[in-house]
Amino acid sequence: MTVIDHLTELRSRLMISLVAVAVGMAIAFGLYNHILGFLVEPYCDVLPPGEPCTLYIRDPVEGFTTRLRVSGWTGLFLASPVVLWQLWRFVTPGLHPREKRYAVPFIFSAILLFAAGGAVALITFPRALDFLVGVGGSEIEPLFSPGPYLRLVVLMVVAFGLAFDFPVLLVFLQLARVLTSRALAAWRRQAAVGIVAAAAVLTPSQDPWSLLAMAVPMYVFYEASILIGRLLKR
Repeated sequence: MTVIDHLTELRSRLMISLVAVAVGMAIAFGLYNHILGFLVEPYCDVLPPGEPCTLYIRDPVEGFTTRLRVSGWTGLFLASPVVLWQLWRFVTPGLHPREKRYAVPFIFSAILLFAAGGAVALITFPRALDFLVGVGGSEIEPLFSPGPYLRLVVLMVVAFGLAFDFPVLLVFLQLARVLTSRALAAWRRQAAVGIVAAAAVLTPSQDPWSLLAMAVPMYVFYEASILIGRLLKR
């Protein structure tokens, strides 16, 4: 294919992806109240019984921008299978059969682990929020606005998703012969300290519950990557 043919194909793939995202955003825009209710539920759990569970806006346009922001992120999530498929179809012609054989499990593993990390973030978020609200003392009453609250939720999901892709990186480095399973096994103690430090930095909420929820699976993944590296070596 010529450069023009590649650019033409890229444009068509981008257009299909943008249409998929737009359709996902339209669906999310209609289901906004249900999505927002799901995201606000952890906030409701940490409030005293009987207290209204409400996010307060301080800007006349903040309600509309919040709806657009929630619809955008949800639409991108709904359209992600189409977007990833278009990306895969664009890069596949340039891969050799052996590269395709490795690329497929790497891509699916990365997607599944990212989704698992996002799920863990949502599961642990109520405990993290309870810690953040309680650590300030009894004289401080939470009164959240939608912008910072939803930003924290998104950052938690992204941070956990990227952290759960940690074993994919380690296995790739072993296949590329940058690292060896023997070296990783010898670095277990240093890795444990480094993982805890990395989790403390990566966790947006900075609470101990989220730190443990991120650090423990990352170390388990570290051990799993050593085992996978040995199997691939054989």
